Amino acid sequence: MTYRLHDSLGFRLSRAARIQEKRLDAGLRALGLTRVTWCILLAVGNEDLGRPSDIARFIGIDRTATSRALGQMERDGLIARIAGTGDGRTRRVALTASGEDRLKRGEPLAMANNAAMETQLSVSDIERLKGLLDTLIADEPPLDRL
Repeated sequence: MTYRLHDSLGFRLSRAARIQEKRLDAGLRALGLTRVTWCILLAVGNEDLGRPSDIARFIGIDRTATSRALGQMERDGLIARIAGTGDGRTRRVALTASGEDRLKRGEPLAMANNAAMETQLSVSDIERLKGLLDTLIADEPPLDRL
């Protein structure tokens, strides 16, 4: 049997992901964001996640990558780390006004990028594809980068 690149599920998944990433990256770059910083803004601003471990789990990247990104975002003025509840040793992540602004400005870009692929599929195909992709990634470990 001969391996055929264009018959490969992995090749097709990678190509579709790269096409969407390229479009999204261009819009995010104009806002001074990366995919990781964008995902963190979404986790904190839209999902109300404030603990770094929860943010890492939500995005699907490891804690070290999340900590690096949070440090850069804090230096860039997009997030603030504030004392959590309890004994004061825990820290929570919160968006700054600048972070909230970038989130609001990035959402239309992300929605348009998502729609560029979704408009090519029926609603039932979209739901079926999401379910199949969820099955493929369900037991995979976190990534060190997106």
